[in-house]
Amino acid sequence: MKRPLAVSPFVVGWVLLLVAVVTFGCRSDERFAATNGRASIEATTTAPSQQPPAQVVTELPPKEPKPIQRPSPTPLYIPPTPTPLPVISRTLVFTGDVLSHTPVIAQALRYGAAPEVDTAGGGVVPLIYDYRPMFAELAPRLDRADLAICVLETPVSADNIGLDGYPTFEAPRELPDALAVAGYDGCSTASNHSFDRNVDGIHVTLDQMDRVGLGHAGMARSAAEAATPRIYDVDGVAVAHLSYTYSLNGFRLPEDQPWLVNLNEVDAIVDEATRAREAGADLVVLSIQWGNEYQRKPSAEQLSLAASLTGSGMVDLIMGNHVHVVQPVAVVNDVPVVYGLGNSLSNQSDNCCRTGTQDGVLVEATVIGNVDTGYRVSGLAFAPTWVDRSDYTIVDLLAALDDPDLDPSVRLVYERSFERTVEAMHLLGWEIPLAAD
Repeated sequence: MKRPLAVSPFVVGWVLLLVAVVTFGCRSDERFAATNGRASIEATTTAPSQQPPAQVVTELPPKEPKPIQRPSPTPLYIPPTPTPLPVISRTLVFTGDVLSHTPVIAQALRYGAAPEVDTAGGGVVPLIYDYRPMFAELAPRLDRADLAICVLETPVSADNIGLDGYPTFEAPRELPDALAVAGYDGCSTASNHSFDRNVDGIHVTLDQMDRVGLGHAGMARSAAEAATPRIYDVDGVAVAHLSYTYSLNGFRLPEDQPWLVNLNEVDAIVDEATRAREAGADLVVLSIQWGNEYQRKPSAEQLSLAASLTGSGMVDLIMGNHVHVVQPVAVVNDVPVVYGLGNSLSNQSDNCCRTGTQDGVLVEATVIGNVDTGYRVSGLAFAPTWVDRSDYTIVDLLAALDDPDLDPSVRLVYERSFERTVEAMHLLGWEIPLAAD
């Protein structure tokens, strides 16, 4: 007979323990207690087919401190102060009428010992008629000027045939040579004698001036030339020169060529001045024939024209001529006006005409400014002149009166002329200084 298997209590205990391990070994609950006291996280592991349980955050982790973003300072900007352009200065010189009366032509022939002279045009011209000694005393003042303008009142010959004086002038072809050598840059040509030698006289005169490099305004050989203002480049300052006359001594311009000579008309003058500015002129100068001959006081017509022309705002300076005596200076609508420059060279005297017709004046106009401010005439000065009819030299009275060895009788003549000119220039109450020696 078989005995039943006896199991020791000790063995039973180990078996039960093993069963418990096998039963619960595939499932576990884990609790993680944070030891730092900052967070507690409870997680349960589930079967692979199930979504993991969401984690519950009960306390946020500490943030890393961010660096402080300081705004970049805007650099201080001080705009540079523009350097102002320097004010520049130019000197313009104007003289009176050049009239080759018959005795003047004869004296030029006597001076014609010098056989030739180089001209600005590059040619060599025989000086049968030599006017150079007549202008020699003016040359230093003309040379110092930045622009020098004369008044060539008569036509010039092409071949010296038929030369004549008053009343229908024709000067020798060498006259422009002497003007260029003396230091003139150009001349006003519109005058009551412009048409003394008809259309050909105008063409020949301008051709002779071109030959020696003299600028000209007031007459023209074509409509295109008449429509083109004369503008001089005066060391960077553009100076326009206009020239007009009151009359042609009874002559009439051809109907199909009205542009041959400029005649006084306010609208025409203002129109040309406007065109000159549009063409780039910084300054506009007008040479004008007007007034009553031998009268020192300006006429009512002169005063009216001066007011109209200066009131246009287009003209910066007016230089009058024609009356053959010195007339006063004035400022009209802020524009300097010299009513009459007198005679620069002629045979006139108190024997034929009136005391004072040997007197003339060289006027210096100072122009200042720059491209930013524009240009203006800032002042005038004058140097009295006198024509010595013994040899037709033009005497610079300021220089002559400085000569301590001057003959007393000659000094007296010079002083009287000097005083007449000073008085005439200041007749309207406007005073301008004498030019420097």
